[in-house]
Amino acid sequence: MTIGITGQPGFIGTHLFNTLNLSKDKFQTIPFEDSYFSNVDKLNSWVKQCNVIVHLAAMNRHNDPDVLYHTNIKLVHQLITACETTNSTPHILLSSSTQEERDNLYGKSKKEGRELLAQWATKNSANFTGFIIPNVFGPFGNPYYNSVVATFCHQLTHNEQPRIDVDGELKLIYVAELVQHFIDRIEEVNHKKSNPVVETIQLPHTSQAKVSSILQILESFKAKYFTTGEIPALDSTFERNLFTTFLCYINHKQFFPFHLKKNTDNRGSFVETVRLNSGGQISFSTTAPGITRGNHFHTRKAERFAVIKGKALIQLRKIGTTEVLNFELSGDQPSFVDMPIWHTHNIKNIGDEDLYTIFWINEFFDANDPDTYFEAVLV
Repeated sequence: MTIGITGQPGFIGTHLFNTLNLSKDKFQTIPFEDSYFSNVDKLNSWVKQCNVIVHLAAMNRHNDPDVLYHTNIKLVHQLITACETTNSTPHILLSSSTQEERDNLYGKSKKEGRELLAQWATKNSANFTGFIIPNVFGPFGNPYYNSVVATFCHQLTHNEQPRIDVDGELKLIYVAELVQHFIDRIEEVNHKKSNPVVETIQLPHTSQAKVSSILQILESFKAKYFTTGEIPALDSTFERNLFTTFLCYINHKQFFPFHLKKNTDNRGSFVETVRLNSGGQISFSTTAPGITRGNHFHTRKAERFAVIKGKALIQLRKIGTTEVLNFELSGDQPSFVDMPIWHTHNIKNIGDEDLYTIFWINEFFDANDPDTYFEAVLV
């Protein structure tokens, strides 16, 4: 199944694109560039290649609401024109918003765009799914643009003071949950042999909290984590998702490696490696000189590598990028590096003796659902 995503480089688009690429046996992603909307031939060529198109491209904010409205409607018209010009009838999925219910031009543009695509699908016997989506949060969202969670995480990890303008009650969905809704519906609709589907689906929120409550949780993360590296209590799925989101906004280059206090006397040494208010799994490994472990990434697991003996090189690279972060750690000064999700990582023994490492991860290993995907850090 060939799938293209308008707005692929954006917050939701990046998560959807990367998740689809975990299942190359089922999905082939057709890369999209925003410049295609300025080049009719390239847009037409791209549309012709797609069995499924997820239309995420939209303007969320602009000083002039009229510009926002007309831009979003224009993008829908361009997509429809490309389909009609090339006689293509892909299953189109649209991300709309609960803003449809509000009296603003952004909500109006999303509602009218959804209606235009539904009319096109009915006219051309094509499949169309319009998702009405609550507030989305998760790693790699743009602060001051995608969500208040992204803004707070950025501010707290960059020593800025968050401010609450309106302490509203937010209905939220985690970006990975949203991505799964898209994938499930793509598979369900495209495996049916019945009549074309033209539908609007209101997605349920999975969390609900006041803005002040979200900030309070994130501030508690910072207070514990930035001072001692303490892992906070992650008693709910919402808190776990907030924590993995929070970790992705830390400036890894500056923050890591995090040095641990080494207590030494005539008996030897004692080092506290992981302070846990949460569960998970702690493991221990030895690694022979010159050997590298890892070269994999996780999509939901937070993980810590703490070096207590020997010398190690830890490397990370965000999936879809080329920049590699390098951290040298030594048991002479015990320290750790935490692995953000969607970052492939490894650890190599660069010393002359065995390397001793303690690993913490926020859930037990499950061989039937390992959430471990192999990709070399160095490309």
